Amino acid sequence: MEIVSFILAKLSFIWEIGLPFLVALTILVFVHELGHYLVAKWCKVKVEVFSIGFGPELFGWDDRDGTRWKFSAIPLGGYVKMFGESETIAEANGKDKNERLMTKEEQKVSFHHKALYQRALVVVAGPLINFIFAIFAFALLFIFMGVPEPISDKQLAIVGKVQPGSAADLGGLKSGDQIIRIDQKKITYFTELQSVIQSRPNVRILVNILRNGKSIELTFLNGSKTIENAGGVIKSQGQLGISAQPGEVTFNQKGPVEAILLGFERTFLFTIRILEYIWDIFTAKQSADQLGGVIRIAQISGQVAELGIASFISFLAVLSINLGLINLFPIPLLDGGHLAFYAIEAIRGRPLGPKAQEYGFRFGLCLVGALFLFVTWNDLVYLKFFEAIANIFT
Repeated sequence: MEIVSFILAKLSFIWEIGLPFLVALTILVFVHELGHYLVAKWCKVKVEVFSIGFGPELFGWDDRDGTRWKFSAIPLGGYVKMFGESETIAEANGKDKNERLMTKEEQKVSFHHKALYQRALVVVAGPLINFIFAIFAFALLFIFMGVPEPISDKQLAIVGKVQPGSAADLGGLKSGDQIIRIDQKKITYFTELQSVIQSRPNVRILVNILRNGKSIELTFLNGSKTIENAGGVIKSQGQLGISAQPGEVTFNQKGPVEAILLGFERTFLFTIRILEYIWDIFTAKQSADQLGGVIRIAQISGQVAELGIASFISFLAVLSINLGLINLFPIPLLDGGHLAFYAIEAIRGRPLGPKAQEYGFRFGLCLVGALFLFVTWNDLVYLKFFEAIANIFT
């Protein structure tokens, strides 16, 4: 029976988390690489391979233009391989490999021999289409599901989401709790809760809540964050680490034009929030422990898939914004790194030498690898993996 339970648990994991994650990743990788592919074809560059995943090919097919479309064994990304990405072509002659210069006909369809602006367009198309995908994903939700609008303009002081590791989380607050008093001060609306909490940074607070119809009293240390007001004065402000429960809402469907404009607005706002969070990390205003990687994305994919197709599409849109934005960072190995090299080429009038580019890509590989290890560590800590391992041996 233990073996059966183990197998069922594994099958449940694959179905509930693994499958939604692979669906999400495949869609976003396809969208990103499709941007590169479409603009490459528009610039008359020959595309040799369009791959979803890395490693050995699982299955694929050739189209009439000679592009190999394939799915590969490691489904953690993908790539588009364009013809002639350097000045020469490597040819195999038995066990030997020789390099030769391209013919004029080959140069016409070679990526390397395209104008600088064309190469830049091909590279920027991947991140750009991620933003376009997000805009239209949001727009579809607004057309068919509608925009959620609260029935009342005042939200009750009911806990929506609780940020892991926050003062609220450590203090025992849970989603759905209604806060009715703080330090004997009566609380009705969320705005009142914010005012009281912000005025009490780093102090112990007495919180009375209603949970499932029962009155509960909690005592815990309020959190804090540093803010700078309009006058440039820096001060501490209390912070619980919760969001409000939306409460009763109505969904108003929008027409196509208004939905696309709202989709653009939503995409822009998410982009700004992500950039602000990254800036706050570099300026030590925020902790980097909320940065997540593949493991956390997989977990969230499973969670939102359970909430329905609308939540899953919304999640795809937000993830697509992240993917597009990260790829624009000027890090060699990412699209933004290629664009940085092209900017240098435009200024110098000639590209960087092979050695400089090689060292740049090595640096980018080390940086991306270090970031991957860091976010994976964050994921394991967030999921309390190390605590689970320790419990096995105690």
